[in-house]
Amino acid sequence: MGRVLITGASGLLGRALMQEFQGATGWEVLGLAYSRAGGRLKKVDLRDQAAVRETVQEFKPDVLIHSAAQRRPDVVEKDEEATSALNVEATRTVAQAAVDVGAFLVYISTDYVFDGKSSPHKVTDSPNPLNKYGVSKLAGEKTALEVAKDGAVLRVPILYGPIEAIDESAVTVLFGAVQNLGQTAKMSDYERRYPTHVGDVAAVCRQLAEKRLQDPSLHGVFHWSGDEEMTKYTMAVAMAEVFNLPSSHLVADKEPSGGAPRPYDAHLDVSRLRDLGIGKTRPFRESIKEVLQPFLKK
Repeated sequence: MGRVLITGASGLLGRALMQEFQGATGWEVLGLAYSRAGGRLKKVDLRDQAAVRETVQEFKPDVLIHSAAQRRPDVVEKDEEATSALNVEATRTVAQAAVDVGAFLVYISTDYVFDGKSSPHKVTDSPNPLNKYGVSKLAGEKTALEVAKDGAVLRVPILYGPIEAIDESAVTVLFGAVQNLGQTAKMSDYERRYPTHVGDVAAVCRQLAEKRLQDPSLHGVFHWSGDEEMTKYTMAVAMAEVFNLPSSHLVADKEPSGGAPRPYDAHLDVSRLRDLGIGKTRPFRESIKEVLQPFLKK
C-alpha cells in the first residue's frame, strides 16, 4: 500500500498503530518516540523542527499519523506552555513536514473538544471544549487542517488496550481500586464515557489510510468510538464481575468529577466512517478482561 510514519509510537495508541500496520500487507512502517524510544522506534523530539523535517524527508511517508500528545487533562491544566508546545506547535511542524512530502496527515484528537450537552456529536457540530486539554487539542486540529488542508482529524474518546502499566489508561487505572478490596473507593457515576479499544482505533486508521490512497478527495473531520455507554463506576464494576471479584467496596459518586471539568456526555457520532464501510468495535467486558489479566493479583 505504501509507507506510514507514526508519531507517539511508544504510547498506548501508538503501539496499537504500529502493530496494525506492521501486521497488514504492503505497509512499510516507521515509528517515532521520544521519552520511551527503544527497539525499532526512532528517537525524535517533535519540538525540534529540523529533526522532524529531516526524518520525514528521509522516510517519505504516504501517510503520517500524528498520535503524540499530552493527553492527561489534569496535567494539562497545570502546564499550559508545555502542552501547547506538544499539542499545537509540534502539530504545526509535523503537518508542514507531511505537506512537504505529499503525505496524508491524520491528526488524532478527542471527544473533549465538545461540551457534551447535545450528543451524539456529529463531525459538523461546533466544538466547545470545557477544559484546557480540549482547548489545546482543538487548537491542534485547527493547526493541522490549516497547514495540511487535505488532511484528516480523527476524534476518539477514552482509550484502553494492552498496557505497560495499570495507570497508562484512564480506564485500566480503575483496576487498582477494584482489587483493593479492603478500601472503599468512590467512583464517578456521572460523566458518560464510551471506552474504546486502541486496536479498533488503529484498524480504523489503517482503513481510512487505505481508502484515502484510493480516493485522494477524502479529507476533513472523522469520529470513531466504542458504542457502550458507561461511567467510571460501571467500568469498575464490570472489571470486578469479569474476574469474579466483589464490588461492594466501590461506591457510585453521582456528582461531577473534580479536577479539570469534563463533558457530561461527549458521545461521538461515527456515521461518516460507517458510511464509508470503515469501522471496528469489540465488546468491553471481554476485551478489558484480556487487557487486565496480567495485572490480576494472585
